Amino acid sequence: MTSPATSSLNAARRARDLAALAESEVVDVLVVGLGATGAGAALDAASRGLSVAAIDAHDLAFGTSRWSSKLVHGGLRYLASGQFGVAHESAVERGLLMEHIAPHLVRALPFVLPLTPLVSGSSAAAAMAGMRAGDLLRLTARTPRAILPRPRRLSAVETLRLAPALRSYGLRGGILSWDGQLTDDARLVTAIARTAAAHGARIVTRCRALALTGDGAHVRDERTGEELVIRARAVINATGVWAGGLAEGVRLRPSRGTHLVLRAEALGAPQSGLHLPVPGASGRFALVLPQEDGRVYVGLTDEPVDGPIPDIPQPTEAEIGFLLDLVDSALEVPVRRSDVAGAYAGLRPLLDGPGGRTADLSRRHAVLRGANGVVTIVGGKLTTYRRMAQDAVDAAIEERGLTAGPCRTARLPLVGAATGLELGRLTAPARLVRRYGAEAPAIAALAAADPSLLEPIAPGSAIIGAELVWAVLHEGALDESDLLDRRTRIGLIAADREAALPAARRALAHAPAGTGSR
Repeated sequence: MTSPATSSLNAARRARDLAALAESEVVDVLVVGLGATGAGAALDAASRGLSVAAIDAHDLAFGTSRWSSKLVHGGLRYLASGQFGVAHESAVERGLLMEHIAPHLVRALPFVLPLTPLVSGSSAAAAMAGMRAGDLLRLTARTPRAILPRPRRLSAVETLRLAPALRSYGLRGGILSWDGQLTDDARLVTAIARTAAAHGARIVTRCRALALTGDGAHVRDERTGEELVIRARAVINATGVWAGGLAEGVRLRPSRGTHLVLRAEALGAPQSGLHLPVPGASGRFALVLPQEDGRVYVGLTDEPVDGPIPDIPQPTEAEIGFLLDLVDSALEVPVRRSDVAGAYAGLRPLLDGPGGRTADLSRRHAVLRGANGVVTIVGGKLTTYRRMAQDAVDAAIEERGLTAGPCRTARLPLVGAATGLELGRLTAPARLVRRYGAEAPAIAALAAADPSLLEPIAPGSAIIGAELVWAVLHEGALDESDLLDRRTRIGLIAADREAALPAARRALAHAPAGTGSR
């Protein structure tokens, strides 16, 4: 297990790393962007023995990586659209995450496709065939059956037991399938970045790249306004939907995916996810995704985005209404606009290509090599971040003639990773184990040393103060937003965020000494 002493990110370490980069250090690889792919590239390069710096204008997982459906999925949708390579790659990467890389953060989630009057017999047969094809993907990816059970038909009684809020009239049963669910996408990115730091990478947030060349970057410390040059032998642009602003010739067609945030009681506290067919769109489903924190996410849309790319995309009322209508088509009691506790939207960095709809564009990733030597990685999705990072580092090594070892990340556990048996032996609350894995006892120890840190950070929340202090000491959180919007996700509901602000401010007082940027 990686020690917190070597993997810890905090304000003091950021100051030391930035000072080293500002002086005379030349790193082998500079990665720009600290979403899943950028953090993954930093880990990939560092674990091959290369010296690495990775920067982001904001925070870990500030962009698209924190706005996902929190799924690590096996590519069934891509199989249905004929993208067989993407589907197989997704299934392989899902298996690696669930078995080796982050078994503490990814677990099997059951999904039910309810067979309502809106689902014809032929559609049900096609759906069952698709689920079996998805299980074949699992087999070809060599993911054990013990991790992802086989799909099967359910009776109406079994279906209602898993999803009590479904409309019982006309319900013929359901189809049960399984996929991977992340405890939290932003937590995954934090774990990747910390593992990279444990391998020697310099991880620096609030450091904006102003211009890139093949030999480094002109950057600005967003905490002080100071500008400096980071020198590197190779540069990887992993800034997602913002990649075109730093590299010429990158053509993207971003699309917006919106999710609703509901309280679980509004949907009868479902015990499984739901696939709800989108009318008039063959093979497209809305997802109802129960979370362990008493919330349910409902998503997602696929709307083209034109014009400047915002830092934080906003859902539209039209998208919220569309998702509510889909949910109401299957439930006994309607979910009203007033039941929506929050909503969030993310932008997919899709490669431009033929087709009128962004939903029809390929989810395959691409590595682009600029005339100035900068390597840009775009496209793809959260599930395949590790393979995207590997391909980007391979290209950078080749482009710049670096000497490095082979990729190791397919079997490299992230901080906190442990087997189910090992996690079961930990002396820590089960909820902390599910979020922090093998590090859970360390968070529990913080609370034991200061009982005030056992208190929930907001009424009705299971998050305790010790988690915020841990994020300040070890996970690179620098301000209230880092704590409430990324290290925890309490900020997805505005009222909960407001209630948690005092606890966040108290936690920041635990920041280690020496937090000046230079």
